[in-house]
Amino acid sequence: MKKTKFRTQYAALPYVVRDGEPQVMLITSRETRRWVIPKGWPEKELNPPEVAAREAFEEAGLIGRVATEPFTTFRYEKRLRSGKTTTCVVQTFLFQVDEELDDWPEKGQRERRWMSPGEAALHISETGLVEVFLQMAAPPPE
Repeated sequence: MKKTKFRTQYAALPYVVRDGEPQVMLITSRETRRWVIPKGWPEKELNPPEVAAREAFEEAGLIGRVATEPFTTFRYEKRLRSGKTTTCVVQTFLFQVDEELDDWPEKGQRERRWMSPGEAALHISETGLVEVFLQMAAPPPE
């Protein structure tokens, strides 16, 4: 039996609370223009939350506070430049946005958009995140 090899990525789940309601930011991927969250590969000099924060800055122009523990983990199939696909396991960290920059490293390569978690669940490409956004959109139990 062939053993499946997973690759690890770290992601930021950017959010703000406006008028008591959470809003999340999605960005488009560079090549397919799908709606995603900022994420990237491990880097030797950074811990996982620092990678997530760096990706939020580089891909979406966001400055803020990243959680020290993962909020959720999901899997998706990433298409590599070679045309092959690999399964990625993504540790996702909540990222409370303090500032949105007008200019950032990947500005010309991506769109960014604030939306409600319910709207994000309809737009997100990574199916593992749909349930996370639906849970964020649900009213708290009474």
